Amino acid sequence: MSHAPPLVATLVVALALAFAFGFVARLLRLPPLLGYIAAGIAVGPYTPGFVADGAVTSGLAEIGVALLLFAVGLHFRARDLLAVWRVALPGAVAQIAAGTLLGAAVGAALLGLDAAGAAVFGLALAISSTAVATRALEEKGRLSGEAGRIALGWLVVQDLVVVLALVLLPALATPQADLGAAVGQTALELAAFLAAMALGGRVILPRLLGVVAATGSRELFTLAVIVVALGTAFGASALFGVSPALGAFFAGVLLGESPLGHQAAAETAPLQRVFVAIFFVSVGMLVDPGAMLAAPGTSIATLVAVLLGTGGAILGLLLALRVPVPAAASVAGAMAQIGEFSLLLAQLAIGAGLLPDAARGPLLAAATLSILGTPLMQWLADRAAVRIEGTRRMRAWLARRGRARLSHPPAQGLEGHAILVGHGRVGRVVATALRRHGQPYVVVEADHGVAEALRAEGVPVVWGDAARPEVLKAARPESARLIVLAMPDAAGCRRVLEMACRANPGIIAAARAHDEEEASFLEREQAIGLVVMGEREIALGMADFAMTRLGVPAAEALATVEALRAGR
Repeated sequence: MSHAPPLVATLVVALALAFAFGFVARLLRLPPLLGYIAAGIAVGPYTPGFVADGAVTSGLAEIGVALLLFAVGLHFRARDLLAVWRVALPGAVAQIAAGTLLGAAVGAALLGLDAAGAAVFGLALAISSTAVATRALEEKGRLSGEAGRIALGWLVVQDLVVVLALVLLPALATPQADLGAAVGQTALELAAFLAAMALGGRVILPRLLGVVAATGSRELFTLAVIVVALGTAFGASALFGVSPALGAFFAGVLLGESPLGHQAAAETAPLQRVFVAIFFVSVGMLVDPGAMLAAPGTSIATLVAVLLGTGGAILGLLLALRVPVPAAASVAGAMAQIGEFSLLLAQLAIGAGLLPDAARGPLLAAATLSILGTPLMQWLADRAAVRIEGTRRMRAWLARRGRARLSHPPAQGLEGHAILVGHGRVGRVVATALRRHGQPYVVVEADHGVAEALRAEGVPVVWGDAARPEVLKAARPESARLIVLAMPDAAGCRRVLEMACRANPGIIAAARAHDEEEASFLEREQAIGLVVMGEREIALGMADFAMTRLGVPAAEALATVEALRAGR
């Protein structure tokens, strides 16, 4: 009797169950990743039935994380990373320190760990999962906004700290080891990696892909992009001791600067989604209900340390660093969890004798429950942001800190104008249309560089976060006829709409949405005149074109489009 190889059996069963459980989760209006984790529990060694090969699943999961971070890097610009460095670097270092101290206290008090073991245990509780955080922000449409830029910068700093910790683990386990030499070697390896990426990513990789693209073979181009992503991840780990995910991310960042970046992102997207699903299956396979129940008090305390030392610390530090409350809440909600690097760090520490086996259960419980609770933490963070912004003390504190300052005094003399919130790909088109017909408008833009460029062109612009009352007030919503919410943040759209309606109950709004649920929510708002969802509008545009080309009268085609848009 022949049996399928472990790779084939694991891949087929894992993907089939990931689809089944993910589909059920979606029907229940839950994120699919919860279904993927449930699939991992079903094929894990701690539940009856088929048991997937752990080593195979772990390897496939590492590929998934590398492809995910490569795709994120393709859409992320190096200048965006540098722009948030003043927030991400001190903030992440402070958060890691706070989370490590809190986790170390839990480890020392409840597990009886010594100083070195408590430090490693605490550090494992202070490092967020890159895959979970980026996917959570992406599903909310916030990965390309200010929250996404800050989160990615923060995660890069965390990854660098993990790299340093992994190098220092053997030295911590050996009292006579030279810590200074280990730190120096790691610093040299990181510097060499960054230098190699600066040369290869900006010069060699785009030229190689350009040569492949010139052949006209889409298959070869797809293969070349995958080789670049996984080859960089492997080389970063093998040659420089850098985590594969971090290596793939920087490869994506540098390649994204080239004209081929968008096509490279399109080619890797399907494969990335498949392997990321396997990553979450691998997380579920680690769940041992028995180990969690063996020490419920320690598991709960560990989870609380994660939520406070990561999510709570990030929220507090971002507010202290003058980051707008909505963005700070989005980052904190998405990063209030631990994942792959925390488990890897703990596993190596157990192997080195720094942590006892008893530490594995609470860590797995904290990782699993915090990942499962990420959607809830995002919802709670959004609700908390609304409440925080509404307090008189917070408004006064923000005013004293100077966060509400504008790039110029409030717009004067505007009546019956439109307010464009955001001047990206969507807002820019709307502004061009209004300008062509001589309609007055003012732009509210959070990106200081974009705001300065608009002002240089003579465009009325207010620099700042439109979700801040002082910023929106400068655009004079009380005398505006229309507000166009072209921002990618759904929660921010709702806050801006609420404030605009409070200032002017007769204002009409147009907003963008990223999914049907979000669109349905916005369409129930009284002031909304139009909700645009990208995929739906593309379909309606093509349907309109098809009907008119096939001879349907223009008025009837328009009526059909409006009926479809309204869901009739």
